[in-house]
Amino acid sequence: MKIILTLFIPAFLLLSFTQPDANEILNKVDKNMSSKNKVFESEMIIHGTRNSRTITSISYSAGTKQSFTQYLSPAREQGTKMLKLGNQLWIYSPSTDRIIQISGHMLRQSVMGSDLSYEDMMDDRKLTEIYSAKVTDNEIIDGRNTYVLELTAKVDNAAYHLQKIWVDTERFVPLKQEMFAKSGQLLKRTTLTDVKQVQGRWFPTKMLYKDVLKDGTGTEFRFKSVKFDQEIPDYIFTKAALKQ
Repeated sequence: MKIILTLFIPAFLLLSFTQPDANEILNKVDKNMSSKNKVFESEMIIHGTRNSRTITSISYSAGTKQSFTQYLSPAREQGTKMLKLGNQLWIYSPSTDRIIQISGHMLRQSVMGSDLSYEDMMDDRKLTEIYSAKVTDNEIIDGRNTYVLELTAKVDNAAYHLQKIWVDTERFVPLKQEMFAKSGQLLKRTTLTDVKQVQGRWFPTKMLYKDVLKDGTGTEFRFKSVKFDQEIPDYIFTKAALKQ
């Protein structure tokens, strides 16, 4: 028995040291998912209870505080623009030729009938800035080994107080996320797939968002092109650009 314990204890200690720190995992996720700036073209497919519709757009972002999106199709949405500067959000509607600021409780409203809220689209901060984390388990998702992390908000203005996230152990990209209210109620679930290498980083090019409190099968987000660390003119991130 003494010999067995002598062999077991070093093996146990080795396993405990090889399990990476949760904050180290989040840092690696942030390196893949965040960048100085990026430009991407995408399509958002909103799957309703009766039919689906597709909205295409081009977006520019600089850091976590500036972003600009122009919607390209369909005709009903074409020309609509969205600008985020810090914690402020404005939308320009070509049908009314008006700029409207979205704030307060309005940030929790759905974006164009999708499963994403304006609040979801606003919060582009790094996970390490918002949450403290701990590793709770290891699971396999679509044949990939993952670390299961439990995230708890360490700032007051987090969109979700709690998150559970499944991170690929080799590529360090999230493959699944669950977002919870402070009460512990599940609010939204995200599945991330089609992970590809883009400019030396791993990045999921398809995401399915599901608001579990809504009907329908969710909103699919597909990146048609993604470019990191691009030169973006400063005028893009101005209110004047909304009407151009």
